[in-house]
Amino acid sequence: MTPLRIGIVVESTGLPLRQAITQAARMSAAGIQVDAVGELAPDALGETGRRAFRNLLLSFSQELAALNVPLRNGLDTAEKLQQRLDHVRKVMQLAADLGTKRIVVPCPKIPEDATTGRATTMKESLTVLSEYADRLGVVLAMEIGFDAADKVKQYLDGYDIGTLKVTYDPANMLLHGHDPLAGLHSLKSYLAHIHARDARSASLSRGLQEVPLGAGDIDWMAFTATLNILEYQGFLVVERDQGENKLADVTNGVKFLRRFALPSV
Repeated sequence: MTPLRIGIVVESTGLPLRQAITQAARMSAAGIQVDAVGELAPDALGETGRRAFRNLLLSFSQELAALNVPLRNGLDTAEKLQQRLDHVRKVMQLAADLGTKRIVVPCPKIPEDATTGRATTMKESLTVLSEYADRLGVVLAMEIGFDAADKVKQYLDGYDIGTLKVTYDPANMLLHGHDPLAGLHSLKSYLAHIHARDARSASLSRGLQEVPLGAGDIDWMAFTATLNILEYQGFLVVERDQGENKLADVTNGVKFLRRFALPSV
């Protein structure tokens, strides 16, 4: 049995990039996910910079688990769509140059009516991007959550290409009323990347909220055991969007996951 690989989301640490990489190594994490913005924006990082970043990761024994692409508008929005598609393609090339196969993009809510303009725009966007990903040998790992796993699978089954995958966030699923464990089985052939976040009920008025890993309603023993059964080969990157001490939460999250991620001997 192959150990599950644990990483961190750089932005969750609140640290500059190099310091976050240093902290990842100190946590004994195996890799990082980072946003393709700022000094890692594709237009800001030339050939020399890309080589230097690969060497930086290597010097700390870190792998680039994924590049994340923040988008103000979704891939289902026609306004300025070409600019977004061009940007995502540039990030795909950057990912290939930096040695990762996973590009994370937000997945819009799947349209109920496939004949609407939004549905057509989303279909065309994902077709164009998945075909480009195929040329580069990378995958487009859409971060889901709005829709149930069965619905996502049914939608993705309509694409005849293997580079369209999902980034799975169990807290996202829980926050939107979906079963985070059952969803793994439904999407087993599409799992490319996992965000390790937790959530729990706060109160009747506030509903569910994000909490530190291990302090919520997700059964991580069952979750990681299921990943092993499904022979998941990707990363679990610890992410923390909220909280007053996110770096400590991420550090403790890595320690927490390591209790489950290593196979027994």
